Amino acid sequence: MTPELVTKLPNVGTTIFTVMSALAQEKNAVNLGQGFPDFQCDPVLVDAVANAMRLGLNQYPSMLGVMELRQAVADKIKTLYKKSYDPNTEITVTAGATQAILNAVLAIVKAGDEVIVLEPCYDSYIPNIEMAGGVTVRVPLTPGTFRPDFDKISAAITPRTRAIIVNTPHNPSATVWSDEEMRKLEEILAPTQILLISDEVYEHMVYAPLKHLSAASYPGLAERAFIISSFGKTYHVTGWKIAYCAAPPSLTKEFRKIHQFNVFTVNTPVQYGLAEYMKNPAPYLELPGFYQKKRDLFRAGLARTHFKLLPAQGTYFQCASIEDLKVAERHLSEADFCTWLTSEIGVAAIPLSAFYADAFDQKTIRFCFAKKDETLQTALERLAKL
Repeated sequence: MTPELVTKLPNVGTTIFTVMSALAQEKNAVNLGQGFPDFQCDPVLVDAVANAMRLGLNQYPSMLGVMELRQAVADKIKTLYKKSYDPNTEITVTAGATQAILNAVLAIVKAGDEVIVLEPCYDSYIPNIEMAGGVTVRVPLTPGTFRPDFDKISAAITPRTRAIIVNTPHNPSATVWSDEEMRKLEEILAPTQILLISDEVYEHMVYAPLKHLSAASYPGLAERAFIISSFGKTYHVTGWKIAYCAAPPSLTKEFRKIHQFNVFTVNTPVQYGLAEYMKNPAPYLELPGFYQKKRDLFRAGLARTHFKLLPAQGTYFQCASIEDLKVAERHLSEADFCTWLTSEIGVAAIPLSAFYADAFDQKTIRFCFAKKDETLQTALERLAKL
């Protein structure tokens, strides 16, 4: 008989993304739920990785990540955000951004430490804190606008606060923090020992006239921040699971202690391929324009329905209010509406309530528009019934 096991994560079950993707497949629905592209990456990148394999770059690389890639990341950050990071002591290549976030949490959070998260939030944050023995302090973003409420953030800070996790551009709401908001965060944290985990995986998906404001650009934030970004998101290769973390030397030292006993190191030829590919900055510099066209196409189609569109300032997500939509003369919860939408209309979306620990329902759902134009058109034809 298998011994009884008391779960360490009693509140964790199957993610909504798995549930909705499975339902979409069962119903042959267009899957605009889970956030991944349905188009191919640049063949030049594939060739760069394949060439690295042919050159025999297939054994363990440095635990830190290959030097060429760390240098490329340092160069990019300096160019875009005017902040210099030492690739030897301040940049680490990770097995995806989710692993980087877990590394950061495990590196700094001890039993009983409090970590502030701003809800709605990416679903790994809270389990990561719980795995570290920490206490999650949930602070809601302003319902409807999803802007940070700094009075509530300040009120949540206690002597036990170890860190705050901030995500901009924000998943799921597609909002982008302003310079005023970044400076306000810098001001609030200045007199404290609180660390910042800055989740910037959608940094290259911010739409004109806005631009991404990295924590790296603010000295008072950079000095206390783990800044995390994703090659997978930027280069349309989410399945490669490769990202990086930039942080001051003392923070990176602790980060790497976790990293070396977690995954140790990351896929070698992919790292070399990315380093070669990054010699040309055009793919990430042109990414906002690429996705803005898809956003505008999708928004124009949704505007012909009874969805109310929320602003989509960044990421590849579009949120929409369902408050004016009834099914069989009644209003459904976000979760029930998404199930109905997938089953009966043939388009999968994600309820925003899935991003709140208490399943807060504000009649808003999230679509992903990182799809081929023909995929989006098919979805819009089906959604036109609404």
